[in-house]
Amino acid sequence: MKVWALTGGIGMGKSTATATLRRLHIPVFDADAAVHRLQGPGGAAVRPIEAAFPGTTRPTPRGPRVDREALRRAVLGNEPALRRLEAIVHPLVRLEEKRFLAAARRRGERLAVLDVPLLFETGGEKRVDEVVVVTAPPAIQRARVLRRPGMTEERLKAILARQVPDALRRRRADHLIHTGLSRHHAQRAVRRLVTPPAR
Repeated sequence: MKVWALTGGIGMGKSTATATLRRLHIPVFDADAAVHRLQGPGGAAVRPIEAAFPGTTRPTPRGPRVDREALRRAVLGNEPALRRLEAIVHPLVRLEEKRFLAAARRRGERLAVLDVPLLFETGGEKRVDEVVVVTAPPAIQRARVLRRPGMTEERLKAILARQVPDALRRRRADHLIHTGLSRHHAQRAVRRLVTPPAR
């Protein structure tokens, strides 16, 4: 089974690419969704995060969960705190990823895709066969991100500061998906990439 990684900066169009992959019946592991589960009610990351960052969790009827806004305030602009958080979360996400890949292999899938936003930042490219990077012009990226609820220029700047620049991602990619033209154009590029040529 081939394992590809899909990555790209915030607002670059990963959601469009992953939705297209799923419509093509390609299994996709969503690292962000895994983080949300781990930090959700009863998630495996909740207790260690509360121990490391007291006051960043909240009770719910289904068990305690991480208050993501409180956690964001606790680590934003604080590099040691951010590293401490990553040391808690990243191994748990890797465990979920391994379970996903094992299940895909058991089903006999020909291809599985790992959607990992911070792929190069965490050395994740070493774990896959090929890397697919979604990219768009900076002005389009910025406009997309600033439309998100609660997003500000300051927050966007802090997020981008933690991410590998788009130009470097593109240079390290095996495949590029350009999402700045139109959704249809991006979807067609994904289909061409994963659909074997007719014999």
